[in-house]
Amino acid sequence: MGRDLPRGDVPALILAVLDEAPAHGYAIARAIERRSAGVLQLREGSLYPALRALEQQGSVSSAWETTGVGPARKVYTLTDAGRVALAERASDWGAYAAAVAAVLGKRRVSYG
Repeated sequence: MGRDLPRGDVPALILAVLDEAPAHGYAIARAIERRSAGVLQLREGSLYPALRALEQQGSVSSAWETTGVGPARKVYTLTDAGRVALAERASDWGAYAAAVAAVLGKRRVSYG
């Protein structure tokens, strides 16, 4: 069963995908679905506004790519500022997840 993502989680997931390699929007959404075994689904209504915001913040850059097959597509690349933002978001998320796990009765949560 797929589940839509809360808007606040979208930027961190996008940054994590782009940390591996540049990608266009559709590929970013599919990578999130694949990595989460289909549990998380990123809709266009959340994806593209988040990408624009990340670009305005300087966390990602973009360039149009043409392949000769199909229309041009915008490819996003993680910047150095984006790597810093990803590290901060991952740390914040780890602390949040550990706190929730503690309330739910988990003794230990392991990340990365």
